[in-house]
Amino acid sequence: MDRLQTLEVFVAVAEGGGFARAAAKLHLSPPGGDTRGRRARGPARRPPVQPHHAQRCPDRRGLRFLDGTREVLQRVDDVEKEAAGETAMPAGHLNVRASVTFGRHAVVAGATEFLAARPRVSLSLVLADCQVNLIEEDVDVAMLIGDLPDSSLVARQVARVQRLLVACPDYLARPGKPRDPADVRLHDMMAFAGLMPNREWRFHRDGRSVPVRLAPRFELNDAAAAIAAAEAGHGITVALCYAVARALNEGRLVPVLPDVTGPPVPVQVVYPQARLVAPKVRAFVDLTARRLRERLSTDLAIHGAAVGAGAPPAETTPSG
Repeated sequence: MDRLQTLEVFVAVAEGGGFARAAAKLHLSPPGGDTRGRRARGPARRPPVQPHHAQRCPDRRGLRFLDGTREVLQRVDDVEKEAAGETAMPAGHLNVRASVTFGRHAVVAGATEFLAARPRVSLSLVLADCQVNLIEEDVDVAMLIGDLPDSSLVARQVARVQRLLVACPDYLARPGKPRDPADVRLHDMMAFAGLMPNREWRFHRDGRSVPVRLAPRFELNDAAAAIAAAEAGHGITVALCYAVARALNEGRLVPVLPDVTGPPVPVQVVYPQARLVAPKVRAFVDLTARRLRERLSTDLAIHGAAVGAGAPPAETTPSG
């Protein structure tokens, strides 16, 4: 028995409760004779968890192995269908990542719409403000705001957004609104680590990038919390335009030094490069790219944020 069939037996045993039911499901001979059923218990190259382990109550390690095995088998099935030219409905499980604020703002709605249209697909959406290695962490699709750091990924740009310094009008009325980049250092700063990881803000003026080293009094790991603190009058913070568009439009926040902010940054849907892209990945990327662009364009148009929606969707692949 080869390794792939061993994995099939393992899943069937776990789901069916025993070797007899697994053999019937997979059309194998029962385990009593000198057949593939018996050899399933001792393949030449053993996976870390054996099929007979699935008959007992699995521990955490076994459950992780079971989940991973299901995903491997589903991916093999997807690739075989794609290679055969089948147009079957996308099926299987998707692992998706996005930042917390952006995920809540623009990704969750698209994910639920996708699931409603694709009944054979399940989806795990992890929202976290940290970098992720799609390959090592088995992520199928991720939303990235910024330049693409890994050339082994395929990227589809859906929009561009602006990083802004913002503050409450009442706060700026007290010490006076900054008129020069160096003035920002005289103010209370609340830094969201995801947008200011090295405590540096780069102003752009006359084609030059001017770095200003800041000393935040209050550092947060949540963008929404930093924006709420700014609205409450506690100082200046950094935000992406879509997250503060409504507050800017309603006057609860105002931009600080908007004429010297940097160029817009791309919003991209990224996924690992593959010779054959699974139907479930392609379908999710297509829908998500459309919905993100529509949502961001609507935000910018309705709420009057100081940035354009960016270039039309484009897909880039590694050059090498």
